[in-house]
Amino acid sequence: MEVEQEKRKPRKISSSALINKFDDGCLMHIFSFLSPIPDRYNTALVCHRWCYLACHPRLWLRVDRSVKDFSEPGVFPNIEEAVSVARPGDTILITAGGSHLASNIQIEKPLCLIGGGELPDETTLVCLRGSDSALEFLSTCKLANLTVKVELGCCLLHRSGRLIIDECILQCESNPLDYLSCPIVSTAGSGTFPSNSKSSGDCVSVSHTRIEGGAKAVLTSGDLALQRVRVIYARTCLYFWFDVDCK
Repeated sequence: MEVEQEKRKPRKISSSALINKFDDGCLMHIFSFLSPIPDRYNTALVCHRWCYLACHPRLWLRVDRSVKDFSEPGVFPNIEEAVSVARPGDTILITAGGSHLASNIQIEKPLCLIGGGELPDETTLVCLRGSDSALEFLSTCKLANLTVKVELGCCLLHRSGRLIIDECILQCESNPLDYLSCPIVSTAGSGTFPSNSKSSGDCVSVSHTRIEGGAKAVLTSGDLALQRVRVIYARTCLYFWFDVDCK
């Protein structure tokens, strides 16, 4: 009897073997539900096939200045071109190393911009002097794992929609006109730019982000106010968690 029961026991098949039986289209659809960082990024490290599917242009666009031949779909030399081509809901992966120019780039559709390095200071966006901001948001967007540097003006200008800033570094370089600089400026609720986000409303959510320089961490001029502030001191810097929401 024991021998017969052992024969009837189903064989254990590894989960990796089962998932590899899916075709590329099905696997890519599964990967699309993963968060870009760290889940989809880690998925690309499993094998060559998963790397190809996890990094496919259908899942995210890529900004890479080191690429010489931009005939490859989904690869762009700068952020502005990637934003203009991106469809609502796309994720733009900005490769680590060097600096990427970002001056007065308007984002009017829901996008996610993510740095490709292990740490946020490995992917830096630099705003030229004389620009109002590096990035201007008029829709719901997310920034993650990025460093944004400005000399004058603001790093991020929030006009409308929900802006999520996660594990970033926002730097206003020190100069005699520091009072003119501010890492985050929100004019949402002022009536100048009507919100396109009806479901979640206008707000800014900041988590685990290092903010340096400028007159103040965030400046608001609309109906939103700074709320739920939490600061952690980590030896050489301060990490902020806060929301800018309706009063």
